[in-house]
Amino acid sequence: MTAHDGTKTWLITGATNGLGRVWARAALERGDRVVATGRRIERLDDLVAVHGDALLPLRLDVADRQAVLEAVATAHEHLGRLDVVVNGAGYGQWGMVEELTERELREQLETNVLGTVWVTQAVLPILRRQRSGHVVQVTSEGGVRAYPGIGAYHASKWAVEGLSESLAQEVAGFGIHVTCVEPGPYDTGFSGAIRRSAPMPEYDAVRAADASTFSLGDPTATAAAVLRLVDAERPPRRLVLGDVVPAIVGIHEERIATWRAWEDVSLAAFGGERAKA
Repeated sequence: MTAHDGTKTWLITGATNGLGRVWARAALERGDRVVATGRRIERLDDLVAVHGDALLPLRLDVADRQAVLEAVATAHEHLGRLDVVVNGAGYGQWGMVEELTERELREQLETNVLGTVWVTQAVLPILRRQRSGHVVQVTSEGGVRAYPGIGAYHASKWAVEGLSESLAQEVAGFGIHVTCVEPGPYDTGFSGAIRRSAPMPEYDAVRAADASTFSLGDPTATAAAVLRLVDAERPPRRLVLGDVVPAIVGIHEERIATWRAWEDVSLAAFGGERAKA
């Protein structure tokens, strides 16, 4: 498919489970074509049985830059173009900041941040030549707020948010859109993708105080929202999924109030006439 006939072509990383799989299925069911990557692509066998050549599963570890380049080349060869690129591969490293080992932190960032960078860099030449495309970065509500005990995960998601804010401005002139999708808690089996640092007893009280429970959303309910997003002529740079919008808005309102309360100190730190005004 080299000409654009209205059918969207997708590349989705982390598509073998969770939200990535939900979105791959939704795209296929409406007639789009999907290259779906993951480490355990046998989990996609049922979708291949139904959708045949419309779905191409590719085994991929996004932390391997050369493998990413090869997978994107294969995807482009298979689809003829790329319309939607979903950076969904990732996992969570749980542990207090002091508990994190160097290896745990490096592996978290290599997958969640560098993996996103490698995929993004690999697809941009294709999207620029097309003068179109939509890069969807799956961050999390954890990319705009934070909880104790998962600082490494937050660091990775906040990094992707900042990276994407710059990216959106850099590629807008090529007709490329960038959106950070920020899901709240969903019943996706994400707990199976969590790695845990060895606990330090000094933080047991912090863990006990933060033993909160979450109401989990239905992941299939996100499909319509994501399809609407990628079909939008002017998609937003950020889209929250789930019932966490009031909490996120409250956090930003608190930040604005703090900046306002300390504005005189901030301006004084600038120096010159403006600080005296």
